[in-house]
Formats: sequence, structure tokens, C-alpha cells
Amino acid sequence: MIPKKRIFYWSPHLTHIATSRAVINSAYSFKKYSKEYECSIINFFGEFNKHHEELNTKGIKTLNFFNSNIIKYLPIYGKVKSRLSFLIFFILGFFPLLSLIKKKKPNFVIIHLITSLPLIQLILFNFETKFILRISGLPRLGLIRTFIWKIAFKKIYAVTCPTKNTYNYIKSLNIVEKYKLKVLYDPILEVNKINKDKKKKIDKKEDFFLAVGRLTKQKNFLFLCKAINKFINLFPENKKIKLFIAGEGEQKSSIQNFLTKNNLENNIYLLGHQKNIFPYFKNAKGFILSSLWEDPGFVLIEAGICRTPIFSSDALPGPKEIIQNNFNGILFKNNNLDSFLEKFPIFINSLNNNNLRINNLKYIKKFTIFNHYNTFLKILDRRLET
Repeated sequence: MIPKKRIFYWSPHLTHIATSRAVINSAYSFKKYSKEYECSIINFFGEFNKHHEELNTKGIKTLNFFNSNIIKYLPIYGKVKSRLSFLIFFILGFFPLLSLIKKKKPNFVIIHLITSLPLIQLILFNFETKFILRISGLPRLGLIRTFIWKIAFKKIYAVTCPTKNTYNYIKSLNIVEKYKLKVLYDPILEVNKINKDKKKKIDKKEDFFLAVGRLTKQKNFLFLCKAINKFINLFPENKKIKLFIAGEGEQKSSIQNFLTKNNLENNIYLLGHQKNIFPYFKNAKGFILSSLWEDPGFVLIEAGICRTPIFSSDALPGPKEIIQNNFNGILFKNNNLDSFLEKFPIFINSLNNNNLRINNLKYIKKFTIFNHYNTFLKILDRRLET
């Protein structure tokens, strides 16, 4: 029997983020469809412990290095505190990761998120293993990151982008050879599982709109709450409007304070993190995305597969690429209150427009785990033309 080629995933993270789902689904796509490759997820700091049951069910192996769940004791929120955690990741992970790659010699290491550690190792050492950087989110290229990327990309096997907009942006920087740069859509949709999950019951007593994401500056939920407050004041006939916001994050207290101060607690509800968000998508009148940026915007895809009408900011790079105004959703100008108030009534009047739902279903097929696997396989084998 010919031994299988091995793929390791490196994706350390601090909080509940969509990228961890992409990592699991990517590994699972190879488990499900490939006879040539086997995948393992590096679980250095306990970041994937919360997915233990799912990983076991799907037969995905993890490579565990620290017995204690170190992630529980690290600072999570705030720019300075999170940077401290990243530094701890780097220091504690340097030699174990180096040893792992040198000894196990996987064919590929797929790196996400906190990528400075494996990229610096790629610069400093020679590996038989091929490194692939999967860009997750629109990268902010300061001087240090640009310097590291320019050097590491000379030795890297491939760089993948989750949207065409990000691909074009990275291409314009001229820091990686064109043949190494590819578009690889995230494996967001495991359709059978989603269809099962969305059937579960929730306590729904009245119609509601839904917003989903970490309570951070990026998701712009404070803007959304202000927009809903202004909408109610301008159109008192909508004073009973309901908005559910699902997520946790450092802006929770400031959002809650705004709701209390403006008597919005009967209109806007903070649901906290929901392990299964799909019943909320299914039962929502519509989904609202207020993010300042997304790449691609997992929740847009998840709302689409649940046939939930979408009202989104035209944020770059994902939402503006995914949602085409009046075709598969309604767009408003990013972080623009006047545009929100102008377009929101249009969105409400479009809720029964089945064409928007159907067009969205057709578009999001590219985000299935099979499409991801098929494209990724061609990248690994250098068979994909961009």
C-alpha cells in the first residue's frame, strides 16, 4: 500500500472565530473525498479543544503539545493584551513546531492566522515540507509583516486568497510570484450538517432580524444599534422591531450600555455566543451585516444557505464581492448611517422577493467543502491556473 501524503494545519487563535471552522472543514474535505492525503490539525495551545467532539466524529486527528489548556489563561480581548498572547504563542511554539516539522516531515503545512512563527522558520531553515499560506481576512501590511512576507514568499509553495478582491490586492503588491498566488474559497458549507442543524427549535415568540459575529470594532455592532435606534425614531410605526445579535467580545459592555441608555432593551437582544446559529438564520426575517471589513464573511454564506434575506454593508473585500445589490441582497454604504436609513426600508419591502434568495443560493455553491477540496487538490498538484 502506498503511504498517504500528509497535510498539517497550523491555525492558533484566541476566540471563537470562523477560521477554525474553515480549518476543520478543509481537513474534513480531504478525509471525505481523498484517498491520497491524510490531514492533522496542530492543537498546540488547546485552541481546538472546544471542537473535540466534532473532530472525533469526523475522524480528524489533532497533534497536541501542551496537556494543560493554556489558551484559557491567556488574555483575549484588547489590542495590547492579544499581542501579548501572540508573543507567548511564538515563544512557546518555536521549538515544538520546528521539531514537529523536521521529524514528521509532512508534505504540506497549511498556515493561518498567527503566521509569523512558521513564516520566520521558513526563512531560517530548509524544510522538505512545502508551506502554504492561507490568507484569512484582509491583511494589514505594516513594515514588519511586509518585510517577513517578501523574504518568506521566495521559499513558499503557494499563497491562497479567500476572495478575488484579496487576490487582486496581494497581486498588486508584487511580493509573490503570480504562479504561487491562487484564489481558494473557504469550505463554509457542509450542506447535510447545516440542513440538520437548522431544524433544531429555538424560543421564537415574534419576528426578528439577526446579526452574528464577535462584538468587536470590526463587526460594527454599535453602529448597527445606533442605526436601529434612529430608524425607530424616524419611523415610529416600527417601534416593535426586534434585532438579535449573537456573539461575544470586548464591546459587549459598551453595546449593552447604549441599549440601556436609549431604552432599546425591548428591541435589541444580545444572545451571546451560539454554538448552533443555524436555527436563528432559518427563523430570522432577515440577516444584517454591518462589518467594516470581511474576507469573505462566513455569516453571509451561512445566511444564504438558510435562504435568509441579506442586508449588508458594502465592505471590502468580501461583502462587496459576494452581495450584488438588488440581485442576491441589498447593500448600504459601509459605516454610513444615512445610507442605512435609506436602504433599510427597501430591504424590508424586499423580504418576500424569492429571486434574491434563489440568486444567492446559486452564487454560494462555490463555498461548499467539495468545491474547496477540488480546488485545493489542484493547488497542491500545481494544476490550477488563475
